[in-house]
Amino acid sequence: MKHFELFDYFIRRNCKYIVIAIIVIGGLSSCNTLEKASLHGLNSGYYKLKYDTIKTQSVYLDVTEEKIDLYHHINHTLNGKQFLTIPLNTINDSVFINGMVLKKQSLDVDITSVLLKYRPSVYGLPAQLTTDLSMALYVGWRHDYFHLRSKKDPLGKSHRKISNRGFDFGVFAGPGTTLISPFTTRNNRTDEYNGMIIQTGVAGFIESNVASFGLAVGYDYLMNPDREIWIYSNKPWVGFIVGIALN
Repeated sequence: MKHFELFDYFIRRNCKYIVIAIIVIGGLSSCNTLEKASLHGLNSGYYKLKYDTIKTQSVYLDVTEEKIDLYHHINHTLNGKQFLTIPLNTINDSVFINGMVLKKQSLDVDITSVLLKYRPSVYGLPAQLTTDLSMALYVGWRHDYFHLRSKKDPLGKSHRKISNRGFDFGVFAGPGTTLISPFTTRNNRTDEYNGMIIQTGVAGFIESNVASFGLAVGYDYLMNPDREIWIYSNKPWVGFIVGIALN
C-alpha cells in the first residue's frame, strides 16, 4: 500500500478517537490557559547568558516580582551564591543593565487555528483563499531571546525593560470544516455543505509572551466518502496560523 493509502486507512479506523483526544486535551488545557499564558515570559529556570563581551554562560534565574537573582550552574547543579541581582522595581540603585541577553529553549504546546488557507490551482480551476473554521494542537521546539535593558530618569532611578522575541517550528493536527460544493467536486455534487476534516502539517511561528503567529503547510483529510471526488484530497495548502500557549 502507498503511504497515503495507509494514512487513509488509519484515519478511517481511528478518526473518532483522534477527534475525541484533541477535544479532551484542548478542554483540559483551556481551563488553565489564561493562568499559564504568560509562562513564556521571563520565569525562573535555566538560561544561556550573553552580556557585553563576556563568553556565553549557563545560568539559573530565580525570578520574583521584585528582582532577578542569577546563579552559575554546572549540569544543573548551582555553583555557590548568586553572582548578580537585578532589581525590577523602579528604585535608585547602582545596577545598570544594558545589552544583556538571556536565551532559552523549551517545548512549546499551543492551541492553534489556521485563519487563512491558500489552496493552489488544481485541475485548471482557480486557486482559492478560504477562511473555514479550524482548530489544532501544535507541538514544537521554541527558542526565546530576552533582552534586558536599563534606562535612568532625571532623578537617577533605573527603569527596567524586558523584551521577548522568539520563534519555533513543529507539527500540528486537529479538526476543522471545509465547503463541499459543485466547484470543489468538479460538479460531481450539486448541493453544498460544510464537511468535517482532519488537518495535519508543519508550522513555523514568531512568538510573543502570549500569542504567536506564523505560516503553516498542511493537508486536509475529508471525513466522509466525498473525499473521493473532493478536488483538494491529498493536495497541500499554505496558511496563516495563530496560537495560544498552553504550557
